[in-house]
Amino acid sequence: MKSVSAQGCARGFGFGALLGVSLLDFAAVGAEGHDLRPSAAVLAVGLAALLWPVGRRPAWLTPQVRTAAPAVVSLALTVAVVLTGGQRVFGPGEITIMLCLLFIAVRHCPPRWAVVCGTLAGVAGLALPVGFARSLTDDQPLGFMVVGLLLIGLVGMLAGYLRSLDFKRTVAVAETRRDERVAIAADLHDFVAHHVTGILVQTQVARMMAEARTSGTSESSGTSETSGLSGSDDLDPVLAGIERAATEALASMRLTVGVLRDTGQPDAADHRPVGDLAGISDLLEGFASPGQKVTLHRDPALSDDLPHEVQAAAFRVVQEALTNVRRHAADATEISVGLWCEDQRLMVAVADDGRGGTQLPAAARGGGFGLVGLTERVTALGGTLWAGPRVGHGWEVRAAFPQRKSL
Repeated sequence: MKSVSAQGCARGFGFGALLGVSLLDFAAVGAEGHDLRPSAAVLAVGLAALLWPVGRRPAWLTPQVRTAAPAVVSLALTVAVVLTGGQRVFGPGEITIMLCLLFIAVRHCPPRWAVVCGTLAGVAGLALPVGFARSLTDDQPLGFMVVGLLLIGLVGMLAGYLRSLDFKRTVAVAETRRDERVAIAADLHDFVAHHVTGILVQTQVARMMAEARTSGTSESSGTSETSGLSGSDDLDPVLAGIERAATEALASMRLTVGVLRDTGQPDAADHRPVGDLAGISDLLEGFASPGQKVTLHRDPALSDDLPHEVQAAAFRVVQEALTNVRRHAADATEISVGLWCEDQRLMVAVADDGRGGTQLPAAARGGGFGLVGLTERVTALGGTLWAGPRVGHGWEVRAAFPQRKSL
């Protein structure tokens, strides 16, 4: 059995109170012998705007619409009564609805709309005695308006105070998140940079040892020199690639740390996504190894005049696909990367002929979140991402981005 929270009880009491005072309006209008339809229209629109369940509200039912529509209907009816010389009876239900709409407008509407919608709700509430003035003395409508102004002022101030508390809470949450990002940046630098720097240093030492061994062998004999040089020539490019990869990893990590530590300083604009279409060639050159052939097929008609975010996302698609080849298909011998235009979209495809062989330990194969994050990045730009097996054997990653021009 579910327990009823205090908030649920308060919401239920509010709903019941609104329905109760609305019934009082019908009783007042019926007692005066007037048509119930105008009041019913205002109350129906107002109650729908206030009581519509949050989880079932359509996208168009924004706070602006919820607050402006009932106020406009009420004002229109009041103006029609005044112009036709009739009389409009009102009760506590319509007044309560207008005050609730004023509260929602001031607290939840965007700043400019809060002024417009709050004014509409306030004017609609103050105009109610005007349509009823023909049955009262001259002083009574003025008294109603004074009381209405007092209630409108109190409700408006309460809503404004709560809105200021919401703003302060948002600022506090943003500050907390910023502090957490700074802490994550520090941890990233302390742990990851330590290990990557160790890889870089050990690679440099290995290259120095290989050069020293080659030099020593060349001094001992010409035959050994030839053999030693051959071994060094095979090993040095591999070590150079490791050194370059470690250096690029440190550079990328420094940029990432800079983004995490960004506090809104003027140089924050420099922290743009890494990589573009031109950088894919360098990416493939650094990925290539003696046992793997990487080929880039780029449509000559493909322009570089694309938003940097789109180019960076395309770069990340290729980078993540190549990383997955190393993790899960190290036996692939041919890898092809395609960049072309199709139906006003930038198309990116990476395919390999691997059969799932890998030499990486289990801890280095990743947790399966690369494609998930990549999908979020691609869809955020309005694109689509697909990844799956090829016909026969191999794997393919394909992405499509809207080909918008940069501004």
